[in-house]
Amino acid sequence: MNLRQMEVFRAVMLTGGVGGAAELLHVSQPAVSKVLAQAQKQAGFALFERVKGRLVPTPEGQHLHAEIEAVWRGVERIRDVSRQLAAPRTGTLRLAVSASVAPYLVPRAIALLTEGFPELKSQTEILIAPIMVNALLDHSADLGVAMQPNEHPNLVAVQSYRCGFACAMREDHPLAAKRALKPADLRGERIITSPPGTPYGQALRRAYGPGHESLRLDLQVRSSTSACWQAQAGGGIAVVDRAAVAGESFRGLAVRSFQTREKLQVSILRNRYRPLSALQKAFCTSFDRVWKEAMAE
Repeated sequence: MNLRQMEVFRAVMLTGGVGGAAELLHVSQPAVSKVLAQAQKQAGFALFERVKGRLVPTPEGQHLHAEIEAVWRGVERIRDVSRQLAAPRTGTLRLAVSASVAPYLVPRAIALLTEGFPELKSQTEILIAPIMVNALLDHSADLGVAMQPNEHPNLVAVQSYRCGFACAMREDHPLAAKRALKPADLRGERIITSPPGTPYGQALRRAYGPGHESLRLDLQVRSSTSACWQAQAGGGIAVVDRAAVAGESFRGLAVRSFQTREKLQVSILRNRYRPLSALQKAFCTSFDRVWKEAMAE
C-alpha cells in the first residue's frame, strides 16, 4: 500500500464510511471507493466487510489500522516540520557585524524580523574583518554584515550597498549651522579620524582629498562609534561612515553630510557552501528595508 492508499483507508476507519472519508479528504465518494479497492487489492486481503449496509473492518483490517496509525504520527510530524520550515516563526540567527552597523542598522533589522518570527533567538557579535571571516568559515556565524569589500573566495556577498561619509559634531559647534561640509571646511578643526594604516583610514584619507596633509588629523580611533563618542564629549569633529550615525544613534550630535566621491562598501556575507535558510533570507530583506529607510540621501 502506498501513502495515499493508507490515508484513504485510515479516513474510512476514522469516519466509519466512504461518505465520511470523502468529506474528511475533500474528494468525491467514487474517488475514495476506487482508492480503497486498490488498497485492498494491494494488501492482498479484505480490509472491510459490508454488514447491513455499513463497512465493518475485518480483524486483519483492524490490525493493519493500528500499524498505520503508528506510521501516521510520523507522517504528521513530517508535515508539521515542513510547514514550519516553509513559514517558520522561530529560529536562531547568529550574526557577525562591523562596528558601524551595530548601533542602529542591524538592531533595527532584527526588530523588524521579530514581527514575522515572534520566537526568534539571535546572537550578534561585533568583529573585526579577519575574525568575521573566520566565524563565517567555521560556521560559528550564519551571516556577516561587513564594512569593506570581501576578498575571501569561500565567502560571497548576498547583497551590497555603497555608503558615503558624514561629519558628526556637538550641536553647538559653529559648523553645525551648515547643511553639508566639504573637506575645505575642516581646515583648522580638530578631526577625529582613523589610523592611516587601516583600509578604513585609507578610505578617509581619500575622502579628505589632496589637501589632507593640511588638516589636523590628531585624534585617531579604531571605530566610528568611538569617534562619535569622542565628538559627543567635545573632542572635535568625527568624520565617519554614514552607517555609523544612521537612525539618530547618538544624542547631542549634529550629523552633516560630508561631500566627497569616496564610498565604502557594506555587504551581507555568507559562506559559499551554506545556502541561505528562510530565516536568513528574511533578515536580508529586513536589513535592505532598514538601509533604504535610514540611508536615503
